[in-house]
Amino acid sequence: MQIRDFRIDQNLRELTEHRTVVLPIACYETTINQNINGYIPLHWHDELQFIHVIKGEAIFQVNEEKMTVQEGEGLFINKGCLHMATDKDHSDCTYICLNVSSEFVLSQELFTNFVNPYIQATNIPYLHLVSSDQWVRNIFSSMMKINQLINQQPPYYEIDISVHMTFIWKNLIINGIQLEYEEKERLKNQRMKQMLVWIHSHYAEKIGLDDIARAGGLSRSECCRYFKRFLKKTALNYVTDYRIQKSLLLLQQSEANVTDVAYQVGYNSTSYFIDKFRKSMNMTPLAYKKEKQNRA
Repeated sequence: MQIRDFRIDQNLRELTEHRTVVLPIACYETTINQNINGYIPLHWHDELQFIHVIKGEAIFQVNEEKMTVQEGEGLFINKGCLHMATDKDHSDCTYICLNVSSEFVLSQELFTNFVNPYIQATNIPYLHLVSSDQWVRNIFSSMMKINQLINQQPPYYEIDISVHMTFIWKNLIINGIQLEYEEKERLKNQRMKQMLVWIHSHYAEKIGLDDIARAGGLSRSECCRYFKRFLKKTALNYVTDYRIQKSLLLLQQSEANVTDVAYQVGYNSTSYFIDKFRKSMNMTPLAYKKEKQNRA
């Protein structure tokens, strides 16, 4: 199942329901450039995420770190971590994505000792999974089997999924990660989320750097450093990018016109919106609207 309309709420929390009918788990195939945005936008979710790239390569960002993940490689992304992905070099990157509730990984009796320490650790927002390691190959193999089980749903497949999930987690934690817990690191990620959440709640209004900094409890200069470190762009450039992202869905509504959309995403000048849209999408908003209508 390809998820094209990647929905997140104003808090950046992904709205996709990651579960089968009876299990808090989901496994699906994603082609990055088929997303409505052309990339997987910045978001987070409560579930743990395992990714196995089966075609092409992509640039993933988790919190403030970027990495290239090639075909045959993958990622483990920890609970609550901000992340996004873009296709690299038009490779049509496709990956298998497994999302699972941390409470489902192991039984309640084992959760405290063998799951909770890992999801609380501040030094593992992600792990780059390279298939030269046997434990990684074990994870990928079980991911593919879970995907097959969800699609085919043979008798007792829920039990088989549970067994594979236990096997995946065991292989993840046997690689000898030394867990660290730094309050400063946790607070840094929390402040970045607070600023992004504020932007997502107020993007249709007039926004200044002081407003964003205040949302994170930071000075203007500290706010600038956070955005440069996490997103490699200024805070106000992020506001522009987010406004353009929000305009894409609006422009696909048949009754919407460019002027109305410009005001809905926070621009008082239609011409200014058109200029920003063109720089971001390499076409005008009207051309984008017509292109989407022709494909419908």
